[in-house]
Amino acid sequence: MLHQNLSQKLQQKLSPQQIQLMKLIQLQTQSLEERIQEELEINPALEEAELDRNADEAPADEWDSEFPDGDESSASDDLHEERDTLDFSDYFDDDTPDYKTQTSNQSADDESYETPLVGAKSMQDFLLEQLSTVVLSPNDETLCKYLIGTLDDDGYLRRATLDICDDLAFTLGVIVEPADLERLIERIQSLDPPGIGARDLQECLVLQLERKRPATPLSRMALLVVENGFEALAKRHYAKLLDLLHTDESQLKEVLAEIGKLNPKPGLSVGGSGAPSGEVIVPDYLITLHDGQLELQLNSRNAPELNISRDYKDMLSHYKESKGNASAASKEALLFVKQKIDAAKWFIDAIKQRQQTLLLTMSAIMKYQEKYFLTGDERHLKPMILKDIADQVGMDISTVSRVASNKYVQTPFGTFLIKTFFSESMLNSEGEEVSTKEIKKILEDSIGEEDTRNPLTDDALAQLLEEKGYPIARRTVAKYREQLSIPVARLRKTL
Repeated sequence: MLHQNLSQKLQQKLSPQQIQLMKLIQLQTQSLEERIQEELEINPALEEAELDRNADEAPADEWDSEFPDGDESSASDDLHEERDTLDFSDYFDDDTPDYKTQTSNQSADDESYETPLVGAKSMQDFLLEQLSTVVLSPNDETLCKYLIGTLDDDGYLRRATLDICDDLAFTLGVIVEPADLERLIERIQSLDPPGIGARDLQECLVLQLERKRPATPLSRMALLVVENGFEALAKRHYAKLLDLLHTDESQLKEVLAEIGKLNPKPGLSVGGSGAPSGEVIVPDYLITLHDGQLELQLNSRNAPELNISRDYKDMLSHYKESKGNASAASKEALLFVKQKIDAAKWFIDAIKQRQQTLLLTMSAIMKYQEKYFLTGDERHLKPMILKDIADQVGMDISTVSRVASNKYVQTPFGTFLIKTFFSESMLNSEGEEVSTKEIKKILEDSIGEEDTRNPLTDDALAQLLEEKGYPIARRTVAKYREQLSIPVARLRKTL
């Protein structure tokens, strides 16, 4: 049964400008540059300022929006209703200075910087060049090219031979016997770099040792260890390796050093695209130390300076002069110009607010962790969560999270992900709150100082930390050790 009733409700909604600001805040510097270029392409009223443009060439006072606090849709509706009585005074008075409708992401002493693009041959191209010098039948050449395309980036052939035969039959209609395919795989394994085309790590090391010329007694012993004692080698069972080689510890050390010179991922040593070139990290913040004082600034050297297009100002000026004779099409054009100017103004304002928010939040983080930024010692990191910074800057936790998300800061001691400065707290033996980062650093230092012939187990590490005033459980030690990418005790054992 339907009922009608009147009720008052209080709802909180985000305006389009607030949503735009939130999206800009969470962008990294490189992503921000892409977003600005995208906005420049879709909004003709927004332009990149020229370096030699004088301040009086682009007066910004005419760009004060008639609807500064409303959304674009409501402004458009009102403009449709009143386009015959448009007041141009808001666009052509001379009270608003230029800087209010311009945004500069560069300081006067910033250098022009562009990320270099490096071109290099891929692993597949490198192998195909070598293959072109080998005499093969057309069918074998096709199969070899297919196998090269099947290799992973690190140079391994991880697909089973039978699976490759099935793929060739279904995709290319080529019927090949597994034995013939194995022969072609051996042909690829004879190419450079040594170890390419191996099915697993053991085969990769064997291929490299077999290619060593001239063969030495040491390389022969290394080949014997990899072929017949690979499991003992992986588990650091040195006693079994000594029995296998019938030698002493000094010579076993030389054999292990010989194996250590081999490349476990030969594909990554070739060209530029096969190996992960490593993501170029552009820091979002720069923290410098001058006379014992920390200084913070945004790194926005690649972001262009933005302002409102002068051509759009001329359009409005022309319509003002011919207001009495304006056609319906001219008024529609004016509505379009008005909307684009408002959108450009909102975007510039959002960029300014983003800069202010990022600087305010990072300044609070820098002050909170001042002792760390002055020394670079992780043991001086204080326990810090998002709420601590949100309370200091008077913002919501989600805003602080967006500011810190996937952003980097360049310090005198290196470039770090901002999220790494946040950590939970634990109580030490004296009842004081300490950061888990501090405990991890002490754990890492303790493992670095251990006797590698008899490495410390997790139980021994937990006891050692307790003696230093950090009572934590063994399972917590294991969790921290894994987070630090440190293997278990038996895998840290050396001769």
